[in-house]
Amino acid sequence: MSSPHINYRSLAEEAASPFLEHHPSSGQNPTKTQDAKANAAAAHLDPLGEHGMDEALEVHDTEHEGEDTPRNSGVMIHMVPETGRARWNHIEDLDSFFSRMYQYQQKHGFRVIVLDEMLQVLEFGFVVWLLTFVTHCVRFPVLFGDALPEGDNPTKTTLSDVIIPTGECVASFNWFTYLIVFIAAIYMGIRVLKMVYHITQYADIRRFYNTALHIEDADLDNFTWHEVQQRIRRVQAEQHMCIDKESLTELDIYHRVLRFKNYLVALMNKQLLPVRFHIPLYGEVVSLSRGMLFNIDFILFRGPGSPFQNNWQLRDEFAVRSNQTDLAQRLSKLILGVALLNLLLAPVIFVWQLIYFSFSYANILRKEPSALGLRTWSNYGRLYLRHFNELDHELDARLNRAYDYADRYLSSFSSPLAAVIARNLLFISGGLLLLILGLGIYEEHVFQVEHVLTIIAVLTGVGVISRTLIPDENLIWCPEQLMTAILAHVHYLPSEWRQQAHTARVRQEFSNFFQFKAGYLLSEIFSPFVTPFVLIFVFRPKAIELVRFFRTFTVSVRGVGNVCSFAQMDVRKHGNPDWQLTSEMEEMTRPATQPHQQQEPQQKSLAGGKTEMSLVRFTLNNPEWQMPKEAKEFLRGVREHAVGELVQAKTSAVQENPLTNSLISFGTMGEEYCSIANSVLTAQLTPRQLEISQSLRPGLAPVTGGFPVAASDFRQMLQQNLSASVGPLDSMRRLRLSRAEGRLEGPSDTLLYGLCGLEPRVGRSPLNVGVADMCLSALYLHELSQQKRQARQSRIDEAEDERPGPSQWPPRPPAAPSTAAGSRHTVITSKAAESTPLLGSIRS
Repeated sequence: MSSPHINYRSLAEEAASPFLEHHPSSGQNPTKTQDAKANAAAAHLDPLGEHGMDEALEVHDTEHEGEDTPRNSGVMIHMVPETGRARWNHIEDLDSFFSRMYQYQQKHGFRVIVLDEMLQVLEFGFVVWLLTFVTHCVRFPVLFGDALPEGDNPTKTTLSDVIIPTGECVASFNWFTYLIVFIAAIYMGIRVLKMVYHITQYADIRRFYNTALHIEDADLDNFTWHEVQQRIRRVQAEQHMCIDKESLTELDIYHRVLRFKNYLVALMNKQLLPVRFHIPLYGEVVSLSRGMLFNIDFILFRGPGSPFQNNWQLRDEFAVRSNQTDLAQRLSKLILGVALLNLLLAPVIFVWQLIYFSFSYANILRKEPSALGLRTWSNYGRLYLRHFNELDHELDARLNRAYDYADRYLSSFSSPLAAVIARNLLFISGGLLLLILGLGIYEEHVFQVEHVLTIIAVLTGVGVISRTLIPDENLIWCPEQLMTAILAHVHYLPSEWRQQAHTARVRQEFSNFFQFKAGYLLSEIFSPFVTPFVLIFVFRPKAIELVRFFRTFTVSVRGVGNVCSFAQMDVRKHGNPDWQLTSEMEEMTRPATQPHQQQEPQQKSLAGGKTEMSLVRFTLNNPEWQMPKEAKEFLRGVREHAVGELVQAKTSAVQENPLTNSLISFGTMGEEYCSIANSVLTAQLTPRQLEISQSLRPGLAPVTGGFPVAASDFRQMLQQNLSASVGPLDSMRRLRLSRAEGRLEGPSDTLLYGLCGLEPRVGRSPLNVGVADMCLSALYLHELSQQKRQARQSRIDEAEDERPGPSQWPPRPPAAPSTAAGSRHTVITSKAAESTPLLGSIRS
């Protein structure tokens, strides 16, 4: 049984790191940890202490302090193996440990993991055996009827007539077969060793769950990851798995599990990953295959010569500013070497992936040929839409909620030319298929004619493909509303798509996120031939930018190691100015800046409000997290700003603002969302809300009386937009408890609670409160960002108009309609469209 490594690296070494970022709130005195060790050692040597024999069993951890006991004191110390609590002290590689803990909980325990590991090895052995058997051990002339079987009854073919005996089969092997079998045996031996290693590691994880967390495998599915995480934090306080910190925060654990994923999210946002490239005679392709992700992960994080020297520390050379060119050249050579190795192994990988996907989907396609016409989130889309510090099950749950809306959006587009061709192909293939089936029913000998079954299969496939190209005549086209519902769940979409969801350009770009299953399979199968060239011609030229990125956006967190600075979700350091809240007076007095003057802050921020949105989501899923002061002020500012706009809409004639637009869009997403929006609508304004509104607008007179007219108009405005377009779709899908997001009690301080007051609980279950609040927060932050961009552009236009002489800037394209002019961009204007069950019909 393998044991965790122990690392006694001093805090002085950590402080010497050039990437160190100090956090006063989490800092600890080194002597405090040493005193704790000494006290523990004294307790171990007291046989009559409070814990008695339990403490005596842990004396083995304090061998270096054994000389403090008098040799003639008469105290007998028994040296026993590590058991209980001392087993989990000072784990060196906490990244791997916490990652295995997460996988253990998500994969439902030790037995499931062991069985899965063993079957994966057996799958590979089965594929090798099957290919060898089909190549050398089958008499195909007898099988196909071209030759008569040997035996007493040549009219009847048996298995023994078709299958060659084992001795003759092995004797027919040639040198190439022996070479393939030899290579496969070596690979399978490596897989077996890897399987044994993984099983031993997960055996340690099972022991940790059972003894430290007190969670048995039978009860594992009754715990959410949030509950497991809270127990891990308590174990850290007792046993000090991390020697550098007294306690671990939720963010520390997420950093350990998602260290490299966070880097990939930031690299995607900075457009440093090779996802867009041109193929000759085809054009631009947007793709990110699993093979490409594996190579990027190997080059940047895990391979020899990568920027990271282990799971938690960047190489020291990246701290030297004068060797940036040398590091870029070294990284460029590494990318070239990996690309050439991929090119050499491309045929083998291609054959293996072709066989693997064929075996995996053969049974599905036999029963449901239309499965290839379904859509799935691409690897590119999953990485583009991923938050910082978002675990796999949290991302899956969020994208699953957006699946129906995304499918309806892309299905609402159709090509008239393709539809006409598809209808005729469907007619012709259906006629031929009916003829063959009719003749076969009349005389079954028809099915024994050569290639008749092949013709039936081809005609069936043509019919399936044709049906996917024919639009549903009962659907009403409302792409803007569907795109808004998608945005509420995926949280990130380019701002240029606003009010452009009906265009073919946006449809094509979104299809890169949400591609056909057939396209996904083809990209994976042929990726071995594409990946080497993309690495050489697209990824390799970015070596200098990659080095600069790691040097600029890497910080060291005490007790965690080097992490991506964006993953700290520091809105003060990495916040996007377009997503930061400022008062109206600050906006009016801020001088207009030209686009070239905004490049400096934009280089330190991320596009699309990635930092701000990640912070909101993380606090909803981890409400116990003690966030920094800047993050707390940002969240409080957003919620107070929303309350101020709600009060303004209910008490004044100006009822259109980012919050009301967000509520309208939010309420049209489904029945539960409409119910929550109505809760906000019917809730009475509390004194606290009025106080917040008055503090945000000190120049206005306080509201003291009722406001029946304004409130009535506000209700009428929302009810007209919420009542007609709600379908029966329940978008808040119920998942297995182990895959639930956040804690079971739900978040305690949310935007919705601030809008509805403190007493009422919105939604049907606490878990749904976090989901609904994140949807409304995403819509609201996008509305605020759009408002700020329009205000900034207006100030630039005014400055240009006031500047004498001809303008130095090129003419801008016509702007999209403003929110004030068409504030209800998410509302369907056609009553026929509002009454259709488009959002409620579930496509099979």
